[in-house]
Amino acid sequence: MNTIYINARFLTQTVTGVQRYAIELIKEIDKLIDCGEVDGTNYSFCLLSPANVVTQLELKHIRHRSVGKLKGHAWEQLELPFYSKGGLLINLCNTGPAFKRNQVVTIHDASVFSYPNAFSFAFRSWYQFLTVRLGKISKRVITVSNFSKGELIQHCKIAAQKVSVTHLGIDHIHERQAAHGTLEKYGIESPYVLAVSTMNPYKNFKLIFEILPEVQAQNLNVVIVGSQNSKVFSSHIQNESEAVQWVGYVSDEELKALYENAAGFIFPSLYEGFGLPPLEAMALGCPVIVSSRGSIPEVCGEAGLYFDPHHPQEAASRLVEIASNPDLVQQLSTKGKEHSSFFSWNKCAKDTINIIMNAV
Repeated sequence: MNTIYINARFLTQTVTGVQRYAIELIKEIDKLIDCGEVDGTNYSFCLLSPANVVTQLELKHIRHRSVGKLKGHAWEQLELPFYSKGGLLINLCNTGPAFKRNQVVTIHDASVFSYPNAFSFAFRSWYQFLTVRLGKISKRVITVSNFSKGELIQHCKIAAQKVSVTHLGIDHIHERQAAHGTLEKYGIESPYVLAVSTMNPYKNFKLIFEILPEVQAQNLNVVIVGSQNSKVFSSHIQNESEAVQWVGYVSDEELKALYENAAGFIFPSLYEGFGLPPLEAMALGCPVIVSSRGSIPEVCGEAGLYFDPHHPQEAASRLVEIASNPDLVQQLSTKGKEHSSFFSWNKCAKDTINIIMNAV
């Protein structure tokens, strides 16, 4: 039997886009084994994680072992190679052991190269080294958009034939029940525009503050979901306004309620490897106003209203359109639901399994 190990360090981390990808992909692979589309008699899958797990997955066929005494990067570099020897190692969250060749790695973007000043010196230096190294020694590299594939080839000199693209899925947002009383819990007044992201400088949240007069002129508030991480990011936004409400990190059920009740969703990012939040908003019928940079046009297609993130007035005019044109809102809502339905974790898992089997 072929043993395939999965680097499950992501189970020790707060769930953002990268961890969401790993969690949903693992659950879907488990389903593929259950229905016989992946041969569970010939392939054995095993999650390996440090002991400090914060997310538990209910899986039928994929085992989970907490191994080693270390945690974080030290565990990944020093202990994980030992526990995964004798099998192929799958890394889903940008990192992996720098000196193991029998592995496959998902690298979501090349932001440490394209926007180096957005990260602390230590973080940037380590990830630049590790991304190039993993691209060189891994059997296969997976990324999440054609945009990211081009970025990795350009910055890390990875051979094009070594890189495969698998788009993320959206099914998870439909599996949750929206939490009742979410707006009351956070004291949110409708109508509001929602923004969801980590507070990385290249996420361009300063644009929202630059267009606040126009937002307020439409009697809209702004609700921002996301946590700041000053250990990673070299700077972060420090703006206060009565029209802007920061709610920090919320549960999946609360996030669904915020999407469903929003008048619109804004995503002003200067750079994205994929960009899951606007797709989540679309899936729930929330009209999206999105930046025209990075992978965003590839992901959102013709179902979003675009603006140049370097021109705040363009974003403001898009918001005015949303606030003043109910027919446009309905049109975007319908288009968004249709477009998002093409993104499934089942397809992502099948494409990923094919890559893994070729690597085995």
